[in-house]
Amino acid sequence: MQRQADGAAGTDRRWGMRDGLGIAGAILCLVVGTGLILLLTGLWKRFARETIPTLVGLPGGSWALGVTLGVITMLGVIGGLRCTSGVLGGTRLTRGLRSAGTAICCAAAFAPLFYLLAGVRARNCRSMSCAYLPGTGTAFLAYVVTAGLVGWSVHRWTSARAAEQLARERMRVRRLRKKGGGKSRAVRR
Repeated sequence: MQRQADGAAGTDRRWGMRDGLGIAGAILCLVVGTGLILLLTGLWKRFARETIPTLVGLPGGSWALGVTLGVITMLGVIGGLRCTSGVLGGTRLTRGLRSAGTAICCAAAFAPLFYLLAGVRARNCRSMSCAYLPGTGTAFLAYVVTAGLVGWSVHRWTSARAAEQLARERMRVRRLRKKGGGKSRAVRR
């Protein structure tokens, strides 16, 4: 009886060590991942804050910047939807390329929004590094309007194509039923 209790305690100690190492590894991965996210966010914000004034100074100004970023967002959304709605089968290379394409399209869909948000004044920051960049508000307005209009028009276009295809399919089925082609062999005999 004593031997069984000692054996069970040894097993528990071994699992405890394994669990402890697993938890320590998970915490280490979380700390490193959080650090990488903060580093990339800071680099992105610095990049945006240094390039927005230059882009706003180009001909067309903040309106052109907002329209361009809105079109990039909608192209990213359309590309992401096309990549994810494809055939599920295929080779590993095909699936890998489809996943990479989806990731790139999602980045193209969200990057312009975060780019413009980096130019807006930070909430509790009083330093000059996070002050409002002139023209960002106008660019953001043009971005929202463009993304909304392009998205709405693409939605209307795809809905109209789907309705047209559905109507063609219904007509094809009606013609088959009139000829008797829509019935099974047992019913036709």
